[in-house]
Amino acid sequence: MKIIKVGAMWCPSCIITNKYWKEIKSNYSDIEFIDLDIDFDSSEVEKYNVGDKLPVVIIFDGDKEVKRIIGEKKKEEMLKEIGDVL
Repeated sequence: MKIIKVGAMWCPSCIITNKYWKEIKSNYSDIEFIDLDIDFDSSEVEKYNVGDKLPVVIIFDGDKEVKRIIGEKKKEEMLKEIGDVL
């Protein structure tokens, strides 16, 4: 399983979610986490058709996207969303 988070340095919602993103990562040591910046990693981000609203969290099982979470969510909501697909 792999989780890709797309954000930006200028995005207030991304800054808020970054505060607890490290804690979420520590709860799932068996999952690969990849952080991408929409400005600095634009060629990689283009592959995922992210859109305008950030942050975007994309959960993959193998090469198949199983869930996409768009916008700012509380830590508890993110943990539930991730837990739902595990």
